[in-house]
Amino acid sequence: MVAVFLHHTDSPNDYACADAPRIIRGLYAGQTGARHWDDIGYNFLVDRCGTIYEGRAGGVDRPVTGAHSQGFNHRTAGIAALGTFTAGVPVPRAMTDAIAALAAWKLGLADIDPRGRAKLVSSSGQSRYRAGATATLPALAGHDAGFHTSCPGAALTARLPAIRERAAQLQGRPATTPSRKPAAPHPLGTHSPRPSLRPTAVPSAGSEGSPGRAEPAGAGPADGGKHEKQP
Repeated sequence: MVAVFLHHTDSPNDYACADAPRIIRGLYAGQTGARHWDDIGYNFLVDRCGTIYEGRAGGVDRPVTGAHSQGFNHRTAGIAALGTFTAGVPVPRAMTDAIAALAAWKLGLADIDPRGRAKLVSSSGQSRYRAGATATLPALAGHDAGFHTSCPGAALTARLPAIRERAAQLQGRPATTPSRKPAAPHPLGTHSPRPSLRPTAVPSAGSEGSPGRAEPAGAGPADGGKHEKQP
């Protein structure tokens, strides 16, 4: 896993955090029902209160291939911010802190600096790059870096530099200044802290979930229908 793509779910922002599991069940139903995917596309989802939920099944510690960034699902993870973050929309600090912690941990497993760049090979000409082309993208990128979309929204995109810097600090890397390049990566394995907010496990489809857990069931596509088909 060498890169993380950040998304927004293009769903309402005025939800109570206790309702996040229900909303996630709706996203699951929209992607597995209307789109006939075998699971939700995102690897993780984060609500406005900073709670992290496991999305696609397979194990948060493992390099599970999602369906979130067409052409660049291999060797990447997708984190979705629950809500719509177009220009001028406030982005909750608890949400960005949780995203930074999760990205720091996930990228740290491979000693990837969140402020760095990653080389990825496109698997689809429907992305911004022809199939087979090598793209050099931010290690912590917005969905729009690899696909023709406005996701994750202008407001969340504007927060990405600060999220990257916070994630790097959580990994124990020195802060950067405009006049200094990021420090070279440390030896493998020295920058993989756990996020302070551990991803919440997701029960299997049709099971009875408990509060704070997201289990599959409910409706609605994300990103205004602009997310791509599952590869």
